[in-house]
Parts: sequence; C-alpha cells; structure tokens
Amino acid sequence: MVWEQLRRAKPLFVIAGPNVLQGREHALRVAEKIADIRAKRGLVMIFKASFDKANRTSWGSYRGPGLHAGLEILRDVKSAFDLPIITDIHETQQAEEVASVADVIQIPAFLCRQTDLLVSAAKTGRIIHIKKGQFASATVMREAANKILRAGNDKVMLCERGTSFGYSDLVVDPRNLVWMKESGLPVVLDVTHSLQQPSANIVELSNGVKVMRADSPPPMLGRVAQPPWQSVVSGASSASMIPELGCMAAALGVNGIFIEVDEDPSKAPCDGQLQWPLERLEPLLEAWMHIAIARTLL
Repeated sequence: MVWEQLRRAKPLFVIAGPNVLQGREHALRVAEKIADIRAKRGLVMIFKASFDKANRTSWGSYRGPGLHAGLEILRDVKSAFDLPIITDIHETQQAEEVASVADVIQIPAFLCRQTDLLVSAAKTGRIIHIKKGQFASATVMREAANKILRAGNDKVMLCERGTSFGYSDLVVDPRNLVWMKESGLPVVLDVTHSLQQPSANIVELSNGVKVMRADSPPPMLGRVAQPPWQSVVSGASSASMIPELGCMAAALGVNGIFIEVDEDPSKAPCDGQLQWPLERLEPLLEAWMHIAIARTLL
C-alpha cells in the first residue's frame, strides 16, 4: 500500500523528520506536525528518524537510543499518527527486526555497495531506499538497485545526497538525478545531507575548547595532544540553501524530497546546522509543490 502511494504521489512525496531519535515525546511532537501538514496539504509523507547513527565520525558523538528502544519509539509514532516509517540499518542482522516496524528501510550512503546488507534488506519485502554514496556515480547506484531486484524485491528507490568535492565538502550534480531517473525507479533528493561539509571542524577538548579545520595537515593533530584524542569532529554546514536545492529537485521532476527537521535545530544532537526548523516546513513544501506542478505542464 505504501509503495503504491509513493509511486502515485503527485506532484511528489516527502520524507521528513529529525536526524536521530531524541526521545519519545520529541518524536511524537515532530510527527504530529508532519501528520498535520499531510492532512492539510494532501501530501504523501513518511516520518524519518534514525535509532542509531552508527557512522558518526567521533567516539563521543551522540548516536541515538539504539535498536530496541528506538524501534519502540517509531512504533509509537506509527500507531499514534498512522504515518509510514523510514529508518536506516547498518548491519545485516538488523533487517528483520527493523522491518517489523518500518515501511521503508534505508541503506546509508557509506554502505550503498554492501551486497549482504542490500540483500538482507531486500529479503524483508519492505521498500528499500538506497542513499547514493558520496563516492558513487549514477551507474553504481543502478547496480546497487539491481542487487535488490536480483534478491526478489522490486520496491526500491534511489536517493541523491551529494558528491565529495575535496576533503570536507559536497556538491550536487543535477545530472545524477536525470541519470538515476532513467532507471525507471523513484528518485529522491536529500536536501539536508547534500549540503554537508562533513568533518570540517575539530573541537579539541583536552586543552580547553579549540576549533580548527579538520582538513589541516595531519601533523597538526599531533601538536594538539597525544592519542587517544579528546576531541569531537563536526561539520561546518548550513541549511540556508535547502530551499534552493528543493526548488531544483522539483523542477527536475524528482519523485520525492528528503528533508530533516527539528523543533529547534540549534539544540539537535546531530547535524543541527543542517536541519530545517519544523515551524517553517509547511510553507517550504508549498513552494516546492508549486514548482513540481508547474513542471508537469511543460
């Protein structure tokens, strides 16, 4: 049922929610707002949140409540608002348990080539949303999707989330959206992580708080402190260009847009600088929908 809703969504569907679960009440508040927008605007919307950010750069970075507690929160969200759920897995053994709650299983960008992970997700029968690796081409993504198809699951979507541009920056090549659409599969643009400047800053904690560029030559690390380092690596990104990326995606005819939102992004424990304020989500989506509708008239 969810798959058919996504395939038929006009002018496009939306995946929205916080980067990572921060507790039951927080998730329910965000989900309630998303459900309200869905009802008011007649949009197909999916609630997104991670139970574990297993690929955080630094040892001390917040990861989330974990698999079991996280799935309980997502189950409550689904029950309370009848919202489809998407969340990501990082290990093959997580697939079946996550599939008991999630309607869509997301494959993280860094893991988009991991055959065993893709196959384990595919065998659940759930919709599979594959994030394009920052290192991957549209051709690589076609092959990733083919692994899902070969495993007997034809419910697969491809997601553009930027391409590495030097050490600590990403850019979106709009041609990738066009090329991935040629596969005939639904294509999504992640307007959040496409704006990352990943691991751009090091917050050094051992000698007070000191911020420096993480792409500095390696000897700088040695001059600051001896290992293991008491530091946290963070991004230097900004959500300010989210509207423009969404406009581009809508104009190019994507099937869906992925956007992370929070009540107060400045307090979010992960990627807060990239998340869009929840209270400003509805007018942003309205603008994108107008562009997507206009494109259908061409």
